[in-house]
Amino acid sequence: MGRMTEESVARSGWVFVLYGVIALAFGIAMLCWPERTVQVMVMAFGLLALIDGAVSLLSVFRKDIALPNWLLIAYAAASIGLGVLALYQPLWLAEAMLWLLALWLIVAGIARLVFATLLRKLVSGEWLLALSGALAIALGVLFLAKPDIGLHTIALWVAVGALLYGAFQLLLGWRLLRRR
Repeated sequence: MGRMTEESVARSGWVFVLYGVIALAFGIAMLCWPERTVQVMVMAFGLLALIDGAVSLLSVFRKDIALPNWLLIAYAAASIGLGVLALYQPLWLAEAMLWLLALWLIVAGIARLVFATLLRKLVSGEWLLALSGALAIALGVLFLAKPDIGLHTIALWVAVGALLYGAFQLLLGWRLLRRR
């Protein structure tokens, strides 16, 4: 394996610029078409679930796997079923997952409120925990009331992450190219 030198790293600056441009384009596309973004993310998840299910199904024929065959077959069937559902009904699955997220946020928020109440005699600043619980409940209720808002919010956060990543990659690539 060759030695990495400052010059070889500097020469690869164009790769970072390319990644940055792609990430920025992806982030902008996500902002312009949030519903398609969620659909594509769920479909990618579905493809991974299908592959995972197929690998699990093939593992039934291996002798060195510690899990019982019935468990591997059940897991494979669940993964393949979820994968097919994600590929053929991505928006339905995204909304179903959002409902589960909303319910989880409400339960987590209630748990935080109860925990903050129990902590109030032991720790100062428990109001921050109570506030996070109230916010979790509010977000869960909002997602239940308006599922489209939740899907758009997820797409928005992924878009912001892609834009930040792209900007950092561009900056790094530009700096490396200047060093040459």
